[in-house]
Amino acid sequence: MKPTDERSHESTDARTGRRLDGYGVLITGAGRGIGAATARRLTAEGARVLVTDRDADRAAATAETLPGARSFGCDVADRASVEAAVAYAVEHVGSLDVLVNNAHSCTPDAPLFEDEPDEDWALDLDITLTGAFRCARAALPHLVASGRGSIVMIGSVNGARDFGNHAYSAAKAGLAGLTRTLSGHAAPRGVRVNLIEPGTIHTPAWAGREAVLDRAAALYPLGRVCTPDDIASAVAFLASADASWITGVTLPVDGGILASDVGLRRAFRGAEL
Repeated sequence: MKPTDERSHESTDARTGRRLDGYGVLITGAGRGIGAATARRLTAEGARVLVTDRDADRAAATAETLPGARSFGCDVADRASVEAAVAYAVEHVGSLDVLVNNAHSCTPDAPLFEDEPDEDWALDLDITLTGAFRCARAALPHLVASGRGSIVMIGSVNGARDFGNHAYSAAKAGLAGLTRTLSGHAAPRGVRVNLIEPGTIHTPAWAGREAVLDRAAALYPLGRVCTPDDIASAVAFLASADASWITGVTLPVDGGILASDVGLRRAFRGAEL
């Protein structure tokens, strides 16, 4: 078993109060939305962040707003691209202590399941699930070497309950399984692996459909949809030494929707949905 580095159990830097001072972090799909919010939050916590995205210009634009951040165009569907991003992080960020697997694909469902095209199914699984596998495989030796390595997967409530999107949901459910198996493999080597399950998130993908989000908010026990910053806060916790005794878990950040069905409760009371 990998010896414990006592320093990794200190929750904050004594001088700054920032939990991730000196950490090197690689975030996939970080050009906007959850990934960009996570890059901002981890930078504020003292991390040196490598912002990666398939759109290199978008990654660069995000990194330019963050002190000390760098960017890299990375396509998680391509093994060589992933390995190049990891090598760049190690060389230019200085270390690799945290991997945030955020990149995903979500193709729309066909009206009938039997009309679902193979290429949409394959794309969602390749980017969302296999992409996370590629990144974890490339990063793991460096996370082991850091002595405080952590992988945070960004899943979805779609992986735990039916909210539509067959391929996307299957991929996110697969991430939960990968988190469990990889956490058991990596724990003796000093690396933690955890999964966050967000609910509906107000990201740029919802542009022009804000009315849908308003209707969705009414179905969440906490009365609103998620923001990217909600997820970024959870990532910062799981990546830090504050979570040093946590691995292999799924953390819902979902406004309570997996625990309580507000719409059904209202229906039982005869109220408007």
